[in-house]
Amino acid sequence: MRIADLFRDHNRALVAFLQCRLHSISDAQEVAQEAYVRLVTMERPEQVDSLRAYLFRIASNLAVDRLRARQVRADHPLLAPDEDLHLAPIPERHVQATGQLQELYKALRELPAKTAHAFVMHVIDGREISAIARAMKISERMVRYHVAHALAHCRARVDEPEMP
Repeated sequence: MRIADLFRDHNRALVAFLQCRLHSISDAQEVAQEAYVRLVTMERPEQVDSLRAYLFRIASNLAVDRLRARQVRADHPLLAPDEDLHLAPIPERHVQATGQLQELYKALRELPAKTAHAFVMHVIDGREISAIARAMKISERMVRYHVAHALAHCRARVDEPEMP
C-alpha cells in the first residue's frame, strides 16, 4: 500500500484515534503528521507486514511521548527566579519596563473582555489553546483569533510613539 493511499484511506481514523488520546484536535493533527513523516522516512518499508498497523503504532508511541511531555511541563512549571538571586535592575530600565507594563494593562482594558481573557490565559498563564477553548466554551480557532487580535492590539499600543 502506498503512503498516499494510506493517508487517503486512514487519516480520518488516525486523527480521531489520536484526538481521543490527546484531547486536542491540533495535537492529534500534529502527531499524525509526524507519524506519516516517520513512515515516509523509513529505510525499508517493504519489511513491514501492515503499513496501516505500523502507522497507528508510530502514532500511538508519539502520542504517549506528547502526553509525557505535557505531564513533565505540568509537574515542573517554569517559575520566576527569586529576586534575591539577581541584582536590582538599572533604574532607567525599571522605569521604562514599568511604563510598558502600564501601557500593556491599559491596552488590555481597551479590548473586549473575551479577547483580553483569552490573551491573558494563553500568554500570561501559559495555558494551551485547547484548554482555553474548553474553559471559554468557544472553538480553538476563535481562541487563536482572540489571542492574535489582542497581541496585535497590545503591540500597537506599547510601540505607539508618545504624544508630546
